[in-house]
Amino acid sequence: MQPDLVLEDVDLVRKFLSTGNEQAFRQLYRRHAAALYALALRLVGGKEADAQDVLQETWIRACKTLNRFEWRSSLRTWLTGILINCARETSRELQRRKEEELSESFQPLAEARPAVVDLERSIARLPTGYRHVFTLHDIQGYTHEEIGSLLEITVGTSKSQLFYARRALRSELERSQAGNE
Repeated sequence: MQPDLVLEDVDLVRKFLSTGNEQAFRQLYRRHAAALYALALRLVGGKEADAQDVLQETWIRACKTLNRFEWRSSLRTWLTGILINCARETSRELQRRKEEELSESFQPLAEARPAVVDLERSIARLPTGYRHVFTLHDIQGYTHEEIGSLLEITVGTSKSQLFYARRALRSELERSQAGNE
């Protein structure tokens, strides 16, 4: 992020914290919400309602802890960390609910093979850890060191999960191509 944009964030945060200035908060929201929403959408597997919930929870938590933010990173990076934690919690909750529903009434699902691979759906089907690392690295451009810090995993784990995510996506693409021939 450019230095002048960071300085603008600093000014807006100070205004918001010192006076509760709603306009300052709105400006911060407008500056960061679209990018955060796009990330949330990918992290929760393309479910818009879940992405909106994650984004809302991110801003709620950010507002509660903004006074402790130390500017060791950009505001966007800090918000991304909060968003990732919210997305993880949402994924765990959805998985728990899914397991409960399956145990109550197990009915095998017949999956139709799509004629054309939808990359977003393929990414959404990745296991949570793979999806998070793939999205942060290949789509958002974070380094393995940054991902390790954001997800609280080692650099080696980040690299490994990226390798397996790419392999799974490649395999799905190959299966799809073979099905279309």
